[in-house]
Amino acid sequence: MLARPAWPRQCCYFPSPSRFTGKFFPLSAFPGFRVQKLLAIESSCDETSAAVVASDRSVLSNVVASQFELHEQFGGVVPEIASRAHVRRILPVIEQSLKEAGCALSDLSAIAVTSEPGLVGSLLVGMTAAKTLAMTLDIPLVTVNHIDAHIYACGMGQPQSIFPCVGFVVSGGHTNLYDCRSATDFTMIAGTTDDAAGEAFDKVARILNLTYPGGPSIAKAAESGDPAAYDLPRPMMRSDRPHFSFSGLKTAVLYAARGVPGPNQLSDTPADRVPNLAASFQQAVVDVLVFKARHALKKLGHKRLCVGGGVAANTVLRAHLADMCHRHGYQLHVAPPQLCTDNAAMAAIAWEYLEQGKTADLSADVLPGLVRPGQPRKKSPTGN
Repeated sequence: MLARPAWPRQCCYFPSPSRFTGKFFPLSAFPGFRVQKLLAIESSCDETSAAVVASDRSVLSNVVASQFELHEQFGGVVPEIASRAHVRRILPVIEQSLKEAGCALSDLSAIAVTSEPGLVGSLLVGMTAAKTLAMTLDIPLVTVNHIDAHIYACGMGQPQSIFPCVGFVVSGGHTNLYDCRSATDFTMIAGTTDDAAGEAFDKVARILNLTYPGGPSIAKAAESGDPAAYDLPRPMMRSDRPHFSFSGLKTAVLYAARGVPGPNQLSDTPADRVPNLAASFQQAVVDVLVFKARHALKKLGHKRLCVGGGVAANTVLRAHLADMCHRHGYQLHVAPPQLCTDNAAMAAIAWEYLEQGKTADLSADVLPGLVRPGQPRKKSPTGN
């Protein structure tokens, strides 16, 4: 039996912690207050991750077990393979995270877990582990929105709050812009109508015979290419709609690489075309992302742009965003490279919910799928 922590040594709620609800009191109100610790779990897609994050937002550990080697042969994530890998890895990852943080289960004040969006099988593995720990330890459970956490990661380690801001998540599944009034008040203003930017990178990498994941392999191939070699489209840059679309750009790369459908279309991409096509494609995506980000900043009147997600690790994108923000007087906060891809440390946003008294009960469920324009924002049982 796991040991139950002494109460209220690290209590967030009083006087009935076992119910996960109740009147909220600031942590510092308790005699003998010290920095609290929570365990965060992330399993929304193909990374199994656990982190221990203190209430001062310092990351004490952040263990990530990637699955890219399992999905590489398929050129993308296979949901059933991903969920089975999470089952095998979730407990070792949690144990390693606690070990690296020098933390025992009895030291934890709360459990945070990604509940949305993502692959249903993958999310359920993390949710089951989180519920089990929260129930056994009799401590609060907090559900976290994966996309919100990507934006929150931009401010981790910053001396001042990054909010309000325009939040920009550019990842394998999402390319979304948000009006972020505070750390817990996000409103989506734009998103992709088809492929996300990261998804387009993966598909174009397959067209160019490059390895999965596509982002790093295209970036490497583009280093020796000319970004102006091919006149590729910049989808929806002239549209009044704020949204994104990358499916047509992917098709344009296919035609440039192998020719239009017909008897003369090539079955494979000639190797000598790959560097220039990679560079031209990457530049087209970057141009669209930077243009739309500036449009959102002008429309909302915010002075900060916060960018997270796996594609935010791309050095060309980071450079062009920095140049745009410098020229137009905006502040730019991009998540550190180690916090761009999926990880549990960014679930430090759970402390914001705890400080507002927002927790989940054991009936909390996952909300899988992708976030697309026109969809109402789903509400988890906590209202987070």
